[in-house]
Amino acid sequence: MIYHLDITSSTNDDARDEKYREGDVVWAEFQTAGRGQRGHVWHSKRGENLTFSVVLEPTFLPITEQFSVSEVVALSLVDTLAEYGIEARIKWTNDIYVGDKKLVGILIEHSLAPTSLRRTIVGIGININQTEFDASLPNPVSMAQLLGRELKAEEVLHCFLKHLQRNYATLREIKNEENSIHQRYNKLLYRLEEYHTYALPSGERFRAKILGTAPNGALRLENEKGTIKDYLFKEVEFIIF
Repeated sequence: MIYHLDITSSTNDDARDEKYREGDVVWAEFQTAGRGQRGHVWHSKRGENLTFSVVLEPTFLPITEQFSVSEVVALSLVDTLAEYGIEARIKWTNDIYVGDKKLVGILIEHSLAPTSLRRTIVGIGININQTEFDASLPNPVSMAQLLGRELKAEEVLHCFLKHLQRNYATLREIKNEENSIHQRYNKLLYRLEEYHTYALPSGERFRAKILGTAPNGALRLENEKGTIKDYLFKEVEFIIF
């Protein structure tokens, strides 16, 4: 069921309420305290974009495979945008880019059982009709800017939910490690097999190319000397000029 709110602090916070069950959606026209990855604030003008959270209960997934949820969500967004003629890529770990512009942000929060996932809140912000952005945002873009027309947010939401249901069902049915979800995710990575600059937490910068991701979600980079290394979330940062 879709619960449509005019205003809330954060749809992810709302969706934690146990009254919401798997498949339920909390959609708000405006969030006063929306947030993204790395503690960033999510900026969105009232009524111009799509900000919502989906509740999942992926109890069939062991804790070690939790990155599969991120893959399913990202692929579902790419599939959605493709229906509108937008060719998007997945910027590790959870952003959707068109060219060097950010179109979608994702924040996934898990709660765990002893050995498996118990409940997952998938927070998503899609720039739909906004054309003027806060100057502090380095590289935003909206669907309206890309397509030259306004869109109906509810139609985009239903399109996404259709693809999420399909990809999530595929994940549930997979019985082996070499699955199409992980393969598709890797093929759609932003900057795949291209040399670019990355930064370590120390500030040190280096050039490398993306080879893909490991099953645990680590980003696999090969530097210009041919050394291959996996980096977990917050261990490496993209430099986008």
